Amino acid sequence: MQVIEERVYAFSKDNPPCYTAQPGEVMVFKTLDCFSGRLTDETVTMRDMDFSYNITNPAAGPVYVEGAEVGDVLVVDIYDIQVADEGTIATDDHCGPLFEDTEYRTKKIKIEDGMADFNGVRFPINPMIGVIGTAPAEGAPADGFVGNYGGNMDNKLITKGTRLYFPVRVPGALLQMGDVHATMGDAELCGTGIEIAAEITVRVGVLKSFELNWPVLETFGPAGKWYVNASAQEYNEALVCASKEMQRLLMGITGWDAVDTYMYMSVQSDVEISQGCKPCEVQLSLRIGTPKLPEFPPLVG
Repeated sequence: MQVIEERVYAFSKDNPPCYTAQPGEVMVFKTLDCFSGRLTDETVTMRDMDFSYNITNPAAGPVYVEGAEVGDVLVVDIYDIQVADEGTIATDDHCGPLFEDTEYRTKKIKIEDGMADFNGVRFPINPMIGVIGTAPAEGAPADGFVGNYGGNMDNKLITKGTRLYFPVRVPGALLQMGDVHATMGDAELCGTGIEIAAEITVRVGVLKSFELNWPVLETFGPAGKWYVNASAQEYNEALVCASKEMQRLLMGITGWDAVDTYMYMSVQSDVEISQGCKPCEVQLSLRIGTPKLPEFPPLVG
């Protein structure tokens, strides 16, 4: 099984691929924490590391996926996420709703037997991938940012057992990922989850000639859902982007008109904030989830 260890700090079509994968291939992406391990202990804070989004959230990759062409969809199945035995939570002076009254602080969190220990309070971890996506057609956004290519979605549902769909905008897609959290709450209020090094096992596939404007996440089981992930600087703009994409996809599988679909979304779809730690520079990231029902064919496929 190929292990991907090379790292990049931006999503770009100009990043040379470190490996070429075949559709159906399983790989391991070996990742650092979002600080690249620079917060070595609790005496070192984000003030000391001269924080910049250009040198944070390193992503392993990118991987060129054979046969992925512009206009296709890259399918990524998350098989497993194994995390290190210690993670880091840190605050700075510009993230989250309580930033004005928050000092710089670093806290090391031990992970043992699938449990995190915060000041003697133990709770189960749920490892998730913060940064994952494909190269955009233009530009080179830093890994700390998010867009219609994926990136720093910070969606806590991107975990073991889920499937992701990304629009392919450059040949080979150029998949990369990193910024794993041992656990993270929706909105990531102080700007970090339990940031941690990890090994991510994924399988890649290609869906030919399917229009997708934003990343989609699929969960499984009795409560399985389809989620459209969207982002923007302001909540309302992100909500419109996600709503339009969910409406378009639902119309495609139901045959309903736009108004009936909108009404159905109003009674069946939930809006959830993935990352919203303004006033930091990162765009607000949200998701709209719609139940998977036996009456409906797959939303993407």
